[in-house]
Amino acid sequence: MRNTTKLKNLLQLYSVSFDMDDEGNFHLTMNNKKDHTTQTVIDKTYTVVVEKAFRSMVKKIREETNERD
Repeated sequence: MRNTTKLKNLLQLYSVSFDMDDEGNFHLTMNNKKDHTTQTVIDKTYTVVVEKAFRSMVKKIREETNERD
């Protein structure tokens, strides 16, 4: 799956912001639109940051789905 597709999926559930520190690390901050929790993912490359955020979102969705069953 391409990064643009992952980001599009993230934006359906989260408000997302990007930042970069002095050392060149990307910071992706996700604010959940439903429960207003915040999570930040940090890594050296944009691709890895988006991948980690996407995986975190999928994991949370699976956990919520399993709790309902």
